[in-house]
Amino acid sequence: MEFLIITGLSGAGKTRAADICEDLGYYCVDNLPAALLGRFAALCLATRGRYERVALVMDVRSVNSFEELDAALAELASLDCQVRILYLEADVPTLLRRYKESRRPHPLGKRGEPIRQAVEREAAFLAPLRDRADFIIRTDAAPLNQLRAKICECIQPEKQGFTVNILSFGYKRGLPPEADLVFDVRCLPNPFYEPDLQDLTGLDAPVADYVFRNGNAQALLTKLTELLALTLPLYESDRRELTVAVGCTGGHHRSVAMAQALAQALEERCYAVNVTHRDMES
Repeated sequence: MEFLIITGLSGAGKTRAADICEDLGYYCVDNLPAALLGRFAALCLATRGRYERVALVMDVRSVNSFEELDAALAELASLDCQVRILYLEADVPTLLRRYKESRRPHPLGKRGEPIRQAVEREAAFLAPLRDRADFIIRTDAAPLNQLRAKICECIQPEKQGFTVNILSFGYKRGLPPEADLVFDVRCLPNPFYEPDLQDLTGLDAPVADYVFRNGNAQALLTKLTELLALTLPLYESDRRELTVAVGCTGGHHRSVAMAQALAQALEERCYAVNVTHRDMES
């Protein structure tokens, strides 16, 4: 059983990191006290495989002392659990800006005290935990997709060898023989019948907006992403790539827009993705 402890400075992005880990298949728990780690691990093990990968968000509110944390980590080791620590940090100006924007109190803040003092006090308190971290990620002005990529690089480097090829095509020119999975999006509104959109493609924003405007395309995208999130790990066990084809009538509009959106959704789940539009220019 694998435990990933997500910790670090308040405001550095621990909650965002937990959301990313949840997308990657981890069962996430926020602010579990260190003293309860052993009992929680025993409960997870009792499920016999239901919770094989767990991410725990821990900050200064979760740890009374590092002796307590050391004892908890030793208990996890005695249960044959693999434990890794991911530490998130950012520079002081970035943390101060984030607190100013969110207007939330710092967990170590005191009435009338500048937030900077609480930030510096927290950094000093967590220094021993930072020293023993397996991975350290700085989140200074890091966009979400960059944070996803950094976390994937740390905790799931093996996925970098698996590639998903997304291929859009037109049914009137035949099925792509290289496709492993084929999805038909001819059920969606067709921009071809709109004079202003007919000569554009699914790469153009007006076409994509038209396809996704009534919510059905977004619902379909969500279901396709969930299906691939379930099946791709199964394919990874014995192959290096998978080709997912998305088809509409001509291969210019709906399939292109959906292929682009699906590729983005998979990239956010840390898969290496190649996108090809077979019939877009024909």
